[in-house]
Amino acid sequence: MKEVVRFCVKENLVLVADEVYQENIWKPDMEFHSFKKVVCMMGPEADGLELFSFHSVSKGFFGECGRRGGYMEMYNIHPEVKQELYKLSSIDLCSNTDGQVMVSCMVSPPTETDASYEEFQLEKTTILESLRRRAEKLCAVFNGLEGIECNSAEAALYIFPRISLSPLAIEAAKIAQCLPDVFFCKELLRATGICVVPGSGFGQKEGTYHFRTTILPPESDIDDFVDRFSEFYNGFREKYAS
Repeated sequence: MKEVVRFCVKENLVLVADEVYQENIWKPDMEFHSFKKVVCMMGPEADGLELFSFHSVSKGFFGECGRRGGYMEMYNIHPEVKQELYKLSSIDLCSNTDGQVMVSCMVSPPTETDASYEEFQLEKTTILESLRRRAEKLCAVFNGLEGIECNSAEAALYIFPRISLSPLAIEAAKIAQCLPDVFFCKELLRATGICVVPGSGFGQKEGTYHFRTTILPPESDIDDFVDRFSEFYNGFREKYAS
C-alpha cells in the first residue's frame, strides 16, 4: 500500500480506494488497513496525495450485495472539486432512504450500553462465520476436483478458480465462436443453471482460464451447488478428454 501511495505521489495521480470489504476478512492473522491510515502514517512522504475512499453497506454483512448505500471520503481534495461533487449530488432529487438508514446503522452500530448490542453482535458473528465457512468449503471442493486450482479465500465475497481446459474443449470454443472460459461458463449455465463469470473479463494471464464465483448463496444451498457443479465438471472433462 505504501508503494501505491508513493507511485501516486510521484505520478501526481488521484488514489481511489474501494474499501468495502473491510469486514470480510477470513484469515485470523490478517486485518484491514485503510489507505487513509497508511497515508497518515507515512507523513511528509505522502504530502500532496489526493485520496477518495469508499465504503458501502452492500458488502460487509449488512446488505450482503443487496441493500444499497454508502459514503465517500475526500482527503486532501481541492475545495473547488468538492464543491462540484456536492453540486452533482444535489441534483439527485429522490433520496435512497433505506440506504441512508443502513449507512447510519453501519457507521453507528449498537454499543455495549444499548439493549440491542448482544443481539446485534450475535447476528453479525453468525453472518460472517457463515460466509467464512462457505468460502472455505468452496475452495476445498474446487481444489478437490482434478484440473482446478483455487487459492484460499482471504477476504471479500468471491473466489477465482483456475481451470485446465483440454485442446478439444478449446477447439469446441472456437467452433462456438467464443473464448474457452466463456464457453465453459455458458455450458455450465445451460446444464445446471449455475451462473459464474469468465476470467477473460478480468485480464487473466494469456493461456490461462478462470471463472469467478461468489460465496453468497445461502449456506443451506451450498451442498446442492457443489453436487451440480461437480457432476457437470466431471462430465465436461470426460466429454472433451484429449
